[in-house]
Amino acid sequence: MTDTTAPARAGRRGRGARRDARTAYTQRYLPEMERGIPYMDALLPEQVDIVHDRTMRLLESTGIEFRDDESIEMWRQAGSGGGVSIDGYRLRIDREFLMELVAMAPSDYTMVGRDPARSVTLGGRKSIFTPAYGAPFVRDLDGTRRNATLDDFHNFAKIAQMTPAMQMAGGVLCEPMDIAVPHRHLHMTYSLMKHSTKPFMGAVTSRERAEDSLTMAQMLFGEEFVDQNTVMTCLANGNSPLVWDSTMLDAVKVYSGANQAMLFSPFVLGGASTPASTVGSVVQINAEALAGVAFSQIVRPGAPAVYGQWLATVSMKSGAPMAGTPDIDHMNLLVGQLARRYQLPWRCSGMCTASKAFDAQAGYEAARNMFGVALAGANFVLSTTGYMESALCQSYAKAVVDGEQAEMFRRFVEGIDFDELDGALAAMGEVEPGGHFLGTAHTLANFESAFAMPELMDSDGYEQWLAAGAEDTEARGTKKARQMLADYVEPELPDDVDEALRDFIERRIREIPETLE
Repeated sequence: MTDTTAPARAGRRGRGARRDARTAYTQRYLPEMERGIPYMDALLPEQVDIVHDRTMRLLESTGIEFRDDESIEMWRQAGSGGGVSIDGYRLRIDREFLMELVAMAPSDYTMVGRDPARSVTLGGRKSIFTPAYGAPFVRDLDGTRRNATLDDFHNFAKIAQMTPAMQMAGGVLCEPMDIAVPHRHLHMTYSLMKHSTKPFMGAVTSRERAEDSLTMAQMLFGEEFVDQNTVMTCLANGNSPLVWDSTMLDAVKVYSGANQAMLFSPFVLGGASTPASTVGSVVQINAEALAGVAFSQIVRPGAPAVYGQWLATVSMKSGAPMAGTPDIDHMNLLVGQLARRYQLPWRCSGMCTASKAFDAQAGYEAARNMFGVALAGANFVLSTTGYMESALCQSYAKAVVDGEQAEMFRRFVEGIDFDELDGALAAMGEVEPGGHFLGTAHTLANFESAFAMPELMDSDGYEQWLAAGAEDTEARGTKKARQMLADYVEPELPDDVDEALRDFIERRIREIPETLE
């Protein structure tokens, strides 16, 4: 962990300077989380075997569609010995052949950050947290819901850089609606590189945009370095039920071919794009995700591949996606068991909510969803911070509060330090019955680290809270977001690299029409 304290404001002395020193933002960084508690398994081993078998039957009988001529030809060549049956875009995949391909994907991998100290490893018992992805709207620092802008994107990149429990800068932190869609990926990729030293995600909405993101990464790290090291993890959403489309497959060909990691995540609306069944939904998710992982190994054997899903259940009253339901927790538990069977790192989403306000619903849903994630053991937790309105809105206040909550979940998952018992017992020997421990040497040495003390959760008495302004959680989160942005110090990017990236963006903007054809 590294600490960098923002400099005190110039010209302040005495009590004001001391207050500034106490409240100055301290930059901390937490590396990847290492699990210290057991996994929670929802199914017996023989039930997991049944889910696996039904998945294999689904892929062998119904099959799955890869709607892309080049991808189908790649499957045809890879399965020339009889591993696949192809009818148009429909693939029926033999289970032995499928699992041979899946076994080529590594069980863990390392992403290298622009600052090598920000590099992270995930898989096995190691996990990372990342910000929310893809919202076209923001709930801003004035509490207004509006279209997201490029300035918002820059701000969320800065907040991700400064949030200790975020191990990645993220991807589409929000959709900058003031930038033309064909040019948007250039500005977003540059912002992630410019404003953060953590690993980041590349564009996936066309082959050309993926190639631009890859080129920019090669300019930042060096072409040979990128070929031999993973610096990005990029998203591939399957179209449930049982379709991988050409847009996502093109992104896989670009990134997996360059040794960059892909998240194979069926976009699941339980009860709409899957059966109205928890176990049935997981069978379908499993088929879609495994087929994507297998394809990445046809593109480049050994390329990092993350198995998983984006999950929501659908309200049968309105058709709207729901977040934080027990059914989503159950699905995450099942997917975690399957991932461990296949020895694959896996992804799910974090503190998600369908709420339109940062209210009790938002808190309940985010916490319930995240506890399922924590118990299931996900390795790549996307949308850990800021997520509202079922991914339509990114909130400044919630992004900051969720960032602190991620530290709380981290502490929970890392488990109990049993080595502290001897010191605690010694302290008990110093205190007489009816006494207290506040002044013991043990307490003075450990009070800052013994128990979690979240800054943004108010635990004071009512009178103290009232005297301090009677702020609710959203107000405290907003104040903290303002402070973080004011204290942000941009990490140095070498001038020659910055100039090369800017030149590339300007050239590509001239080459790419502003309107979609």
